[in-house]
Amino acid sequence: MKRLLALLLALGLLGSVTPVFAEEVGSPAAPDGGGDVTVMEPAQLPAWAMTELADGYALGLFGDEITTTAYSQTVTLEQLDKLTGIAADKLALLNVEQRSSAGSFVIDTTRGGVLNALYMEALPYAFEGVDAGAVEFLSALGVVHGDGDSLALDRPCTLLEACAFTNRMILALYDSQNAGALGLLWRAEGNGNTLYLLGSIHTDRDNLYPFHKQLRDIITSSELAAFELDFNNQEGIDEFVAMQTYSDGTTLKDHISPELYQEVMEAMAPLGMPEEQVAQFKPWALANSFTALSMTDETTSGNGMAPDLYVNAKATNAGIPVEGIETYAFQGKIFDDLSDEYQENYLAMTLTMYLGASAGEGLTEEEQAELEAALKEQEAAVSRWMGQWKTRDVEAFSKDYPKDDIQGNTTDELNSKLFEGRDPNMIAWADNYLKQEGSHTGLMTVGAGHMIGKTGVVQGLKDLGYTVEVMPLP
Repeated sequence: MKRLLALLLALGLLGSVTPVFAEEVGSPAAPDGGGDVTVMEPAQLPAWAMTELADGYALGLFGDEITTTAYSQTVTLEQLDKLTGIAADKLALLNVEQRSSAGSFVIDTTRGGVLNALYMEALPYAFEGVDAGAVEFLSALGVVHGDGDSLALDRPCTLLEACAFTNRMILALYDSQNAGALGLLWRAEGNGNTLYLLGSIHTDRDNLYPFHKQLRDIITSSELAAFELDFNNQEGIDEFVAMQTYSDGTTLKDHISPELYQEVMEAMAPLGMPEEQVAQFKPWALANSFTALSMTDETTSGNGMAPDLYVNAKATNAGIPVEGIETYAFQGKIFDDLSDEYQENYLAMTLTMYLGASAGEGLTEEEQAELEAALKEQEAAVSRWMGQWKTRDVEAFSKDYPKDDIQGNTTDELNSKLFEGRDPNMIAWADNYLKQEGSHTGLMTVGAGHMIGKTGVVQGLKDLGYTVEVMPLP
């Protein structure tokens, strides 16, 4: 049980590295434009859409194909049903007073029809101004802008426009209720500079999105966004991906037991990965992927966007420079230098996390009970951390996340590497930012485990004489 729980520490200590089956999302340049009327060339997005990308992707309104011409096509009723379903689920979480929603509205694939469909999801709740009607209510929220001359309500609605309308409505209604995920956020000040410190938990679950407006505004108002890794560094990403596979002529079969090899292949087959492909990956790479898969729940969007990746996308699309504190090679070596024995055990444990109770076949009743208890505690721990993250309960997270208890008192190979020497480098980066000349505002997003504890960034900056406080709640 302790080994299973220890593996969860990586959720708060490592950047969101690329799983073996993930694809990268580009951020193409966009032509100048305004409003929300779509005019697209192949693989281009209008300028107005760039501000919609991070939130829309995080909410699962669209996927990696956002840059294709498919988004300039008229939205289908099936696609509209998906969008309104996401909106309905998100609005239900606001706990706004419910009311009568009687009304008849034309729902079709025109811009006006799409607005009507979205309005129907808001109508059952006592939002201010909701009785004004679809166009008036959504216009007042800033959901629809038009082309400067008209709202073009009779014109066919593109999928891109429909996604933008949905995204804007969800954000606007959350903002009206002072709602959204707040994040584990501190503010450090010194020498006329301000550095916001956002601790990330590297998974998307427990209805993580949308983020609160306070947090979104801090991201887009920063002059620089720093992360554990520079997620826009394709060369670094390629280097990390290369580290995950064997280059010495061996395959996975040569490094783990036949029994574990067969279990891995059976687990990966439903994901559409053939044995020849899976066999090229090292145990630690597959283990990280099983960890990522085991952390999801029914609220995880199809994109599974972790907070640090969201912040990176939000900043990049706003034209804010980004920077990495560590390198992909450094984080890759944390895993690649693990012993063969540890890598095999690591893979076996994470596979157990992914398979859940079904992994207990062949165990004794006592062993099965212990496994189920460990899996239950794993689920409960992650849900607690996500709840603390969303409500900015720094005190509860600091007590619940066992950093100080484990650091310096562990013989576990991976845990030692996750901690060793990393906090001081992050403190040094923050110190350099805060002591620069002038008046600057930046954002540093690293694993929440690096922020807390006796050796964490928050305490480290305090020891250097900076003022550091939990960001006041909005």
